[in-house]
Amino acid sequence: MSTYLNHSLAHQPGSDQQVASRQPVGSTFGGVQELVPSRYALRVGDIDVVVISDGVLPLPTSTMSTNADPAARAAWFKEMYLGPDAFDWALNVLVVRSGEQIILVDAGLGGQFPGFPRAGQLPKRLEAAGIDLGSVTDVVVTHMHMDHVGGLLVDEVKNRLRPDVRIHVSATEVAFWETPDFTQTVMPSPVPDVLRATARQFIDTYRSRVRTFDDEYQVAPGVVVKLTGGHTPGHSVVYVNSGGERLTFAGDALFPVAFEHPDWHNGFEHDPEESVRVRVRLMREAAASGEWFVATHLPFPSVGRVAVDGDAFRWIAAFWDY
Repeated sequence: MSTYLNHSLAHQPGSDQQVASRQPVGSTFGGVQELVPSRYALRVGDIDVVVISDGVLPLPTSTMSTNADPAARAAWFKEMYLGPDAFDWALNVLVVRSGEQIILVDAGLGGQFPGFPRAGQLPKRLEAAGIDLGSVTDVVVTHMHMDHVGGLLVDEVKNRLRPDVRIHVSATEVAFWETPDFTQTVMPSPVPDVLRATARQFIDTYRSRVRTFDDEYQVAPGVVVKLTGGHTPGHSVVYVNSGGERLTFAGDALFPVAFEHPDWHNGFEHDPEESVRVRVRLMREAAASGEWFVATHLPFPSVGRVAVDGDAFRWIAAFWDY
């Protein structure tokens, strides 16, 4: 596997433009605006993948383990040098190029929750990576929570997407948000109303471009979206397969605490028990195959592998190859 910053995603097939410098772009230090990179690229067989950071979202630590003993939760966050009351939740999206198709997987928070200026960074970070929104042929939505579809609702994205872009989301997910059930969630009080409003706005804005699927759908050669349920009834993951290699984008099937404590519930899960079954299955599959694994809320760049560790799991972060 070779890893590089793939500015060529911004250009049409056949372009002879060279891959750009790997240096962070854009600051007041040495003339760049960001001191750390906000994208990380790799190749899965013949398919190009770039992880883009939409920023971070501060959340209460209690949302990570609603069924855990508070002392155990506090101990985990202390061992991770996080908390004690809040921590920064990473927001990662993918851009995938397969053949002539360029696929955006999720779109970050957008402006759906004012007061979180470090999130909703997708438009400028796509631009910094040299990725033209007008070249995106397909969008995959893993689920319709606001930190996955909100980015599609800001003008910088909405006005630059092509009119014939195809937006893929499970039929189950679309149906769920017609009358969403929050009875098993444990969220900060303002969140459910914003989630409802954002999902409704997303459907109203993109209804004519939404393409639903039942169980799974091949978006492009080697790129498949598959329904898992759990986190939301229509939650899906994306598999990238090429040349005997595989990468799974797990969306919100798991969170940083899931490796040591896969049975801990997340407050944003609409079916916590099913979510546990889904994440254990996905992690066991990843450990057995040795595939690359990425998830929305693992620390950026969220590229690594999963190993079995007794009754739990272990995250093995990839060595940055750049």
